[in-house]
Amino acid sequence: MTRHPRIAALATAWLLAITPTAHALSTSSGVSWQAAEADADIDRAFVQAKAEKKPVLLYWGAKWCPPCNQLKATLFNRADFIEQSKAFVAVGIDGDAPGAQKLGTRFKVRGYPTLILFNPNGSEITRLPGEADAAQVMKVLQMGLSSGRPVKAVLADAKAGRKLGANEWRLLGFYGWETDEQQLLPMAERAATLAQLAKASEGADRETTTRLWLKSIGALAEGKAADPAQLPRLRAVLADAAQARAQMDVLSNEAPDLAKALAPAAGAARSQLVAEFDTALKRLNEDATLSRADRLNALQARIELARLDAAKDEPHPKTIPAALLVEARDQATKANREITDGFERQAVVTQAAYLLGRAGLWTESDELLKSALARSHSPYYLMSQLGGNARKQSRKADALRWYEEAFNKSEGPATRLQWGSSYLAALVELSPEDAPRIEKAAAQLFAEAEKDPGAFYERSERSLKKVATLLGDWNKTPAQAAAVGRLKAQLDGVCGKLDGSDAKARSACQGLFKAKA
Repeated sequence: MTRHPRIAALATAWLLAITPTAHALSTSSGVSWQAAEADADIDRAFVQAKAEKKPVLLYWGAKWCPPCNQLKATLFNRADFIEQSKAFVAVGIDGDAPGAQKLGTRFKVRGYPTLILFNPNGSEITRLPGEADAAQVMKVLQMGLSSGRPVKAVLADAKAGRKLGANEWRLLGFYGWETDEQQLLPMAERAATLAQLAKASEGADRETTTRLWLKSIGALAEGKAADPAQLPRLRAVLADAAQARAQMDVLSNEAPDLAKALAPAAGAARSQLVAEFDTALKRLNEDATLSRADRLNALQARIELARLDAAKDEPHPKTIPAALLVEARDQATKANREITDGFERQAVVTQAAYLLGRAGLWTESDELLKSALARSHSPYYLMSQLGGNARKQSRKADALRWYEEAFNKSEGPATRLQWGSSYLAALVELSPEDAPRIEKAAAQLFAEAEKDPGAFYERSERSLKKVATLLGDWNKTPAQAAAVGRLKAQLDGVCGKLDGSDAKARSACQGLFKAKA
């Protein structure tokens, strides 16, 4: 489950199509997406961009991904986005296309979705903030198109103390830091650098300064407190409806981190901050100008704040007010009843089911997911959530049944490796004595990896590393050791068949079990 699912309504239907002959974005939205499966496809797009003097917008996503469906429902179908798309070459990479994961290595993309804007010469201008609302993303896109200046250069100037214009500051404030993959900054430097930028931007653009400051607090290491003198500043943002609306994604997504950083100890100060936060989030939850997913995101943040003093994974928190439980039930039921579009359903239903679980409303969460299975274009995602629900309630047999069904129904090579590794993780945790079943699942994953040219890149490689780590941790008894030995031999055969010219894939394959050893 993604941490902050963000999703909403679609007017013009279009779908991420996966067929034996094409892994393309349908053009029924009015955007002429060019599908890319290999380096040659990308190279052609950049040749076209240079010839036509157009930037390139690259979209990296997957059919099942809730935030990807959010983009389809709120951004890609907008009339202004469709019109703006004539000014750039639109390239779509489906993460399950044959060469997609290798392309992920080329562009340093991992999380779905990632949106990157390049200039006609192929230099990265900026990564768009997929978590912001569609209108804000459009503004950032237009600024990037008009500037053409790489955000890396803008950041260097900002850190050196050079003067920047308001739009350049906004490019930094609305950069997709969550999908940066350490292209601009090492993770360890993010909080301090964002704080430095917030200070340096004062006087240029208030909204940007506030955004950079909030993100700097949210980026602090777990358990690290912020300067308590900054607490009034957060309270002022929460009290100002316009400011809170402008920062709605940061406030919703980072609510628990902001509260813990600025009020680290339970007590009167934290209770007051949580109450003020709840008021601001309730206002966002009721804001009809926001997408349904963004409104639910605010509701989820209210639930997370109510859980602040409960154990992190407590399945039945006692700290959720009864009135908030009623709101969670009512809003989830209303969304399920009113949604008619498939993209919005994939996004919003999964989000609503997650927040119901976080509220301890497991029966309602399960019922919501089950009601949506037949109407989902990626039901295996919902099945995985059902498995997770059962797991958190210690219903082991149900959890394994749902995880296995999710794996069996999953589609696409990268997705199958990801879902298969999750199924294996559940087996190792919940049924470690079932060596035949564990060996069968792992053997199937290695067999599928053998047929997938992108199996040892990016997300797929991480899935296989997870499998090797799980097997290494599980390997404790003679029967388990024998199974792991057979699996290692199988993997050696897979590695031996890899194209000798692809040294990276061969090295990754050979290193799976060695890393654990």
